[in-house]
Amino acid sequence: MFRTFSRKRVFVTSALTATAATSYYYYNNKNSHSRYTRSTLSIPNYQLTPDYLLHPSPDPLNYLFAEGPRERPATLWTPPSRKEMLNLLKGLNKDGSKVEPTYDADSQDAKQKTKSEPPFDLLIIGGGATGAGSALDAASRGLKVALVERDDFSCGTSSKSTKLVHGGVRYLEKAMMELDYEQYKLVKEALHERSIFLHTAPYLSVHLPIMIPLDRRWKIPYYWVGLKAYELLAGRENVEPGYFLTKTKALEAFPMLKKDNIVGALVYYDGQHNDARMNVALALTAITYGAVVANHVEVTRLLKDENGLISGAHVKDTLTGEEWDVKAKGVINATGPFTDSIRKMDNPTDANIVAPSLGTHIVLPNYYSPGNMGLIDPSTSDGRVIFFLPWEGNTIAGTTDSPTVVSYTPMAREEEVQWILNEIKRYLSPDVKVRRGDVLASWSGIRPLVRDPSAKNTAELVRNHMIHVSQSKMITIAGGKWTTYRAMAQDTIDKAIEIYGLNPTFPCRTEEIRLIGSHGYSKTMFIKLIQQFGLDTEVAQHLANSYGDRAWGVATLSQPTGKRWPVFGKRLSPSFPYIESEVHYAVRREYACTVVDVIARRTRLAFLNAQATLESLPRIIEIMTEELGWSKSRVEQEFSQAVDFLTTMGLPKPKEKLTLAKYKAQLESHKLIESEPIYSRAQFQPEELVKLQNIFSELDVNGDGQINAADLKKVLTAVGVSVPDYVLEDIIEEVDLHKNGAIEFEEFLEVMSGVKEIQLQNAFASIVEQYAETKWNQKIPPGRAGGGV
Repeated sequence: MFRTFSRKRVFVTSALTATAATSYYYYNNKNSHSRYTRSTLSIPNYQLTPDYLLHPSPDPLNYLFAEGPRERPATLWTPPSRKEMLNLLKGLNKDGSKVEPTYDADSQDAKQKTKSEPPFDLLIIGGGATGAGSALDAASRGLKVALVERDDFSCGTSSKSTKLVHGGVRYLEKAMMELDYEQYKLVKEALHERSIFLHTAPYLSVHLPIMIPLDRRWKIPYYWVGLKAYELLAGRENVEPGYFLTKTKALEAFPMLKKDNIVGALVYYDGQHNDARMNVALALTAITYGAVVANHVEVTRLLKDENGLISGAHVKDTLTGEEWDVKAKGVINATGPFTDSIRKMDNPTDANIVAPSLGTHIVLPNYYSPGNMGLIDPSTSDGRVIFFLPWEGNTIAGTTDSPTVVSYTPMAREEEVQWILNEIKRYLSPDVKVRRGDVLASWSGIRPLVRDPSAKNTAELVRNHMIHVSQSKMITIAGGKWTTYRAMAQDTIDKAIEIYGLNPTFPCRTEEIRLIGSHGYSKTMFIKLIQQFGLDTEVAQHLANSYGDRAWGVATLSQPTGKRWPVFGKRLSPSFPYIESEVHYAVRREYACTVVDVIARRTRLAFLNAQATLESLPRIIEIMTEELGWSKSRVEQEFSQAVDFLTTMGLPKPKEKLTLAKYKAQLESHKLIESEPIYSRAQFQPEELVKLQNIFSELDVNGDGQINAADLKKVLTAVGVSVPDYVLEDIIEEVDLHKNGAIEFEEFLEVMSGVKEIQLQNAFASIVEQYAETKWNQKIPPGRAGGGV
């Protein structure tokens, strides 16, 4: 059994055990812990009022509302409107009036004195995880902070992650195999941050068991020791202990697995979260501490003083076109993949430091995985790691990791979608037919790997995050991952305090701060929502897990359904738990300004099913028009932009421009036009099935329920699809469920489904493409492919 367990693996296994045990002993026997003691944290039950934004308390923690064990929270805090935020960003009062001059009480003559200092200590550019996290860190220290985001919070990489909160079990193996101390530190830091993450946002993050299927017996002790080292490295902050499953138990836990070549499985625990909702919660929590935060505000140029030092930025409201200056003592560039564009505003001669890497994910129906178990394949065909995870009622598979160019609207490449599907086929049961038509949505995010411009060897990529200070003293924070956003923010604000000579009132306390929505949340809160509002159980659970204690506010806005049950909560799409009141709430309380803000980041509908999102657009636009008073031209613009966005999420692009009026008319008539590929994902309408049955019957001259390859070729030729004979043979082999060399009607439908996808997407399932094989895959070192975007 252990003959193949080489000396190298024995050595690495021993090193893993010894190192992890030493770390565990050290961590649990320190005289004083650097982390806080959570049981001692006490937050009074105060309500935050908008006045706090202008008159901060000496202790902002006291202003976080903690609802406690009430049956229902009192009226929740209402954030300032976007208009009020923009006024504050302009240096005005919230109502747009000028700020009155202040008096210097310490001066001897007490003469009137106009402030000469900038209105903000820090201006943060970028509203992703790192930018919003930095705003929260700085504001909670008592600094005056402004944050601007060109598009929307989490519009880029931060909403397109693998949704994991993890330490990076793959990195630990690499650290020991290569004796790489930097990788070891990265895992150690990430495990610590994982624990904080799960504590500060309990309604947005959960523990998730992840299975590693094993096909060789020698791998059992090898991976078991590695996972135990992973747990020991986490120390008291470990999520849950992992365990071994026999083959029988593994197939019970994950029945979709292929029965062949599996000897057992190991299960370990990591975290999972709703990334875009988390990002919005970070921005809102920063606002509760006094930060001035505005989305859809773009930096067009940087401002510098007479000494050439950074002093702010000139910004533009992308919704109205209005422009103004924002002055600050310091500027932080936290723009992720777009880091270099801001750096070149500072100094056009700066070399690029971002090495963008494209990570693609696909979403499949929930029957592809159990609802409570993920899976990791650590040894794919090209050495990369692929995750297979349940998320929001569906299944996420990914990610790829390939070089790319920076783009505002990255799209999933068809070849990468096919690669993921082919990898899935390797470990799923043959009973699970992996079809291109089952891809409900697909997306790509750009991971901003960075090179430190100050390093001697600038060709090497920074493995975690990097903070760089330019000659003008602009601070750039880049790299890292979602799990370590808080540590990145802490390091960034520490550097800002040093560089700009700031005087914070408090030390960093983001390890203690629970995000907005967390204080009155409990895992049984959804039951109270059901009992009080008559919500559907699935809807109530969704609201509790997306908004925390703010779910009461969302439910209060919900309208009667007109049914006996559920009483309230009209759904936007019958297949998903998103309800109409979420759109109202997103506009009123969460700064949603566009349809894409709602479908992609306030709700996650676009990430779960592009087609269902398209069908929901008319109602979403109606609600937003009611809330924001959009003109007819703005309505058409929003619909067009939403359709364009959905094409980046896997929706087939229409052959001609689709208008809202045209689409609503077609929805009402329930007729799908073949020339409009935007309407279907290889699904047949009843009339189409009747036609296909007639065609099959005509070809089945013997009446035995089967046709042959020649008959199939006639059909393909008739619909304009020409394939070589050898490809046709493989098509038949691909769809021949009974392996009898002939094609029955259900198999005929599989072929025609692929044909329809050619007509709709110009991409023929996976069958034809694999014969035009071009080695598109570029080998990515495993160290770069271990954890998603």
